[in-house]
Amino acid sequence: MAELPLKVHLTSHPIGLRMRRPSVYQDEKQRTWLHFVIETRGVLQVRLRQEDIPSGHIEFTINPLSSSTMPLLWTLQTGNQYLDCRCRFWHIVHHIKENGLEEMILELMDNS
Repeated sequence: MAELPLKVHLTSHPIGLRMRRPSVYQDEKQRTWLHFVIETRGVLQVRLRQEDIPSGHIEFTINPLSSSTMPLLWTLQTGNQYLDCRCRFWHIVHHIKENGLEEMILELMDNS
C-alpha cells in the first residue's frame, strides 16, 4: 500500500529572504527558495518553494512580471507577514512542509 504524503503546517518562518539571482531567494540558514509569481484577478501572490540548488547549477528564464515586481529582500514581521524592501507588506497565506519540502505562499496586502 502506498504511503500518504505527510503535510505539516509550519508556524516558524524564515526571518529573511534575500534574492541571490533571478527566481532564487536565500534565507538566513542558507537554504534556497524558488519563487513563482501568481496574479489572479488583480491579487499578486508569490509561491516560494524551498529547494536545494547547488550554486550555478540552474539557469532560469526571467519573466518580466517577476523581475519587475519582486523585491530584493523580505523581512519577517509580527502578525504572519513580511515587509519587503519597497515597504510593502505581504501576508503569509500558508507555509507547509510536504514530503520534506517547504512551500510558502505570500500575498501582497491591499494597503501596500
